[in-house]
Amino acid sequence: MSIQPMKVRAPEVEPVEMLPGIQRRTLAYGECLMVTQFLISQGTELARHSHPHEQISYVVSGELEMQVGGQSYHLQPGDSLLLPAGMEHSALALQDVVVIDTFSPPREEYK
Repeated sequence: MSIQPMKVRAPEVEPVEMLPGIQRRTLAYGECLMVTQFLISQGTELARHSHPHEQISYVVSGELEMQVGGQSYHLQPGDSLLLPAGMEHSALALQDVVVIDTFSPPREEYK
């Protein structure tokens, strides 16, 4: 597969409602990496789960409490957090949150 440069404007990507209070925009992806934007409403909980993808979360706005591998992380704008592949994690939006998540390899179900 030959990957070509791709420019994506987030406001032009139709959001997908993943769960009540959580919307996702898949922004761009290649063979090895994917960038997504999540909009999470205050008070929304993302249940504990794991996946085979390495993930880095970057908080653009709002505050998020994440539980990763039994440890709690309070994330604010400008914070990023690495989640190793296969590690269980969950999240609670303490405010309305915008998060940019990168996944490697790309998540097929998000394409």
